This record gives sequence, C-alpha cells and structure tokens, in this order.
Amino acid sequence: MHLRIILILIAATALSGCNLRTKFNDVMRQTSSAMRLTPSAPRQAPMAQAAGPYTLDSGDVLRVNVFGQENLSRQYSVDGSGYISMPLIGAVRASGSTSFQLEKKIAAQLKKNYVKDPKVTVEVATYRPFFILGEVRQPGQFPYVNGMTVQNAVAIARGYTERARERKVQLTRRIQGRDVKMTVPRDYPIRPGDTIYVMERFL
Repeated sequence: MHLRIILILIAATALSGCNLRTKFNDVMRQTSSAMRLTPSAPRQAPMAQAAGPYTLDSGDVLRVNVFGQENLSRQYSVDGSGYISMPLIGAVRASGSTSFQLEKKIAAQLKKNYVKDPKVTVEVATYRPFFILGEVRQPGQFPYVNGMTVQNAVAIARGYTERARERKVQLTRRIQGRDVKMTVPRDYPIRPGDTIYVMERFL
C-alpha cells in the first residue's frame, strides 16, 4: 500500500514539474510515522507461557504443616490421580495447584467441621523426577534438583553422544493440563516432570 502511494506521487510530481526529491522525502516521513503508530499484535511464545509459578503434580512429595495439629502435620505424596489423602478431610486435589493454592484448599476443608482457624503451610519435600531422552549417553528418569538447567540435566545423563545437536533441545512441559513442546537453549531452566529430548544433528 505504501509503495503504491509513493509511485502515484512520483508520477504526479513528474507531470506537474514539482520538486521530486522534496515530495518523496515528505511521503517517506509520513509513511514512517504511520508505521510507528500502527500497533503490532502481541505474540506470546511457548517459553513465556512456561515461565509461570510451579504447579504440583503426581510424584511430588509434600510437607504439610497444620499449626497445633500434629496428627495432620506430615509428608503426603501426590498420587497418580493428582490427590493427597489427609486425616479428617480425606482426598484433596493437589495437581495443577501451586503450594499456596493448596494451602487455601486444605484450610477451607479443615475449617468446615474440624479446626476453627487453621494455619496451613505446604512445601515440596521431594520433587517429581525429570526425563531426558535422545542423544545422551544415559537416557532415562532422574531426580530433580532445584535450580537445574538443560546443561545440568545433560551432565547427569553422562553427556552428549557424538551425534547430538548440542546448542538446543526439545523440551516438553505440562502447562494447564496440556503438554507444550518448545525448543530451548542449553541454559534454559527445567522443572520437575519436564521431558528433555536431545535431537540428532544434521551432518
């Protein structure tokens, strides 16, 4: 569209005998201003979506403390269905919640019939494992350590094979109930439950 305007103006200027360079510069300034004022549509990359707060899932072991209630304060494993099972209140869904959200759920259940003003804290005692597959020397499942990156995970899997594509890997992460795949660099932080796939490089 902008190119058509410029061409029309050039032709009109040539016919009228006006100063071509002056008119051309005016059009270019107007075009640049219009392009700056036109907002670009926001785009959210998968990596940006994956940077939210950590959510609990099956395989996590949680340390739940209910102030003044020793029979409730202990470690609980998140089962395959995404629940923990506590005395008095039974099954509470943990999968998909942050630790803070689970604290609120447990407190609400206890407050209904059992504890007048429950004070609940939830911490992750043991994270669920991560997985690394593809072109590494020892693919498999490994315990997660807080603060890990892709490079740390590769080192735990005894390094790359000779055929590995080393600069970037494919990472699969569960976000809001669905698996999201993305290509990430070696310094990208991983989370419990992530699956890292080291691709084969092109020869």
